[in-house]
Amino acid sequence: MVAKFLHSMARSGIDAILPPRCGGCGTITDSPHAVCSDCWAGLRFITAPQCACCGYPFELDDSANIVAEHGVDQTLCGNCLHKKPGFDQARAALVYDDHSRDYLLRFKHADRTDLTPLLTRWLFQAGQEFWGQADLIIPVPLHRRRLLARRYNQSGLLAAKLSAQTGVPWDGRLLRRARHTRSLAGLGPSSRKREVGGAFSVDSKQATKFGLDGARVILIDDVLTTGATANACAKLLKRSGAMHVSVITVARVVR
Repeated sequence: MVAKFLHSMARSGIDAILPPRCGGCGTITDSPHAVCSDCWAGLRFITAPQCACCGYPFELDDSANIVAEHGVDQTLCGNCLHKKPGFDQARAALVYDDHSRDYLLRFKHADRTDLTPLLTRWLFQAGQEFWGQADLIIPVPLHRRRLLARRYNQSGLLAAKLSAQTGVPWDGRLLRRARHTRSLAGLGPSSRKREVGGAFSVDSKQATKFGLDGARVILIDDVLTTGATANACAKLLKRSGAMHVSVITVARVVR
C-alpha cells in the first residue's frame, strides 16, 4: 500500500511538471500514452470480420454473413484463397491512411520514440489471439547502414515493449538484413518482392539460443503493404525451423 501511494504521488508530481499529452495532436490528456477524443475519432481500427489468414478487413455486409455462417477460421480473402502467403496469419491494428501514417512517420523518422508505449498497446490488442501460444517475438530488422542513420530500429522498440508486456522473449539479432535494400515506398508488388529477395538471413547461434526449431514466432513490423517483406522473413524463418509465423503490424494498406 505504501509503495502504491508513493508511486501515485510521484506520478502526480511528474504530471504536474510534464502533463501527459495526446500522441496525435499534443494536447494535454488525462492519462499518459493516450490520444484525445478528436484524434481517436480519426483512427480506423481493424476489427472483425477479417480474413482469417492475412487479416484483410471485410467491408461488405455479405462477408459478415459468411463469417457468421461458416466461422472466422474458415473465411479467407480472395488473395489468400488464390495463393496462401508465406506467413500463417497476419493482423494489423489500423488501416494505413493519413491519420495512422502521421504516427508512424513521426515514430520512424522524427525520433518520436515516446510513441512506443501507445503503438505497443495497439499492437497488443491486434494480436491478442496470438500471445498465449507464442514462443518468440522477432522484429523485422534494418540493415546496419540504415540503422546507423536512424539510430534505432522502430520494430525492435515495439518488440522489446511487447516482450515486457506479454512475457514472451524477443530477439533482435536472430533475423538479420544481410543486404541493403532501397526504400520500398512507391514500388509495386513485383518490384518489392524482387527487392527483398535474399535480403534476409538467420543467425544460427541466435536461432539455437532461442529455440527457433519448432517455435511459434511473432514477427513485428510497422506497416504491411503488399506483404513482400513479411513473406520473405516468414519463409526464411520456416526454412530455419520455425513451425508457425504470425505477423503483427501497427497498420496495413487496404485497397
